[in-house]
Amino acid sequence: MKQKKETSVAHLIPAERIETKILLIRSQKVMLDRDLAELYEVPTKSLNLAVKRNIERFPSDFMFRLNHEEYQTLRFQFETSKRGGRRYPPCAFTEQGVAMLSSVLNSKRAILVNIQIMRTFTKLRGMLLAHEDLRRKFEAMEKKYDRQFKIVFDVIRKLLESPPPKPKMRIGF
Repeated sequence: MKQKKETSVAHLIPAERIETKILLIRSQKVMLDRDLAELYEVPTKSLNLAVKRNIERFPSDFMFRLNHEEYQTLRFQFETSKRGGRRYPPCAFTEQGVAMLSSVLNSKRAILVNIQIMRTFTKLRGMLLAHEDLRRKFEAMEKKYDRQFKIVFDVIRKLLESPPPKPKMRIGF
């Protein structure tokens, strides 16, 4: 029975949905309080109150509040309203902070959602390690071969440095 519930949450929250909520802020992969609250199906205010009651569990490397500039950048990026929106910058939770949230929230859903989030963080870390390993192999090949392949290596380097293009959504039929 326990296995069936875990599977159902995994289907409710696919890894791709979680991946879109992981942001890079201050050179760290983080998730914002509002996104976590949405995944846990609790109000953001409740999540933040639970964190505030257990603040000793969230040192600065687990959770931090965005500064004004970071908050403004996010507001611009996501086009949030000045009126009717948040009155204070959101909290950002690192992977360790997200793991700590399951013990603070004490719900079965929080535990199951955290399992899915941890799997997604692990998957992303694996992808980055594979990417870095590919970069090292490429640099070794570049040093080994002479200048006749310089153009090929330049193109591959540009592909490695630039993010993959996002698929365009079709409009209409």
